[in-house]
Amino acid sequence: MIPEAIADYEFLIYNLRDTFPSILSSTLRIIRTGPASGRVVGDLTFPHNIHLDIAELVDFDTGILEILQYGYVVWQGDKRLYWYDSQAHPNNPALAPTHPHHKHIHPDIKHNRVPAPKLSFTKPNLPFLIEEVVELLHAEESP
Repeated sequence: MIPEAIADYEFLIYNLRDTFPSILSSTLRIIRTGPASGRVVGDLTFPHNIHLDIAELVDFDTGILEILQYGYVVWQGDKRLYWYDSQAHPNNPALAPTHPHHKHIHPDIKHNRVPAPKLSFTKPNLPFLIEEVVELLHAEESP
């Protein structure tokens, strides 16, 4: 479902724990900045001390979701595992296929970036991000 109004996106966000039972807790909320816009901020907590920090600027003035800017960081305890951001890096040809969407990974997490084809400015990114964390959880639980 692609949200058509900010209320639809609020419904998606406030019901994530029902959709994804691996989420232990959520502080995620939309802070409205106008009738059809807002900031999405907060944290989703998972088993094994894994947290997904979320920050988005969203706008629905056109009648559909438009993510203007985002940052998603996955932590395990105080160790940053990886993050996504929408800052453009036009001088990095490896990122061109998904410009500006990219993922920062180890080693050298600040400078080591890879394309992020599943992120979008026009559909919710949260289901993909949560599924990625769930895959990480399964890897943690495997012997």
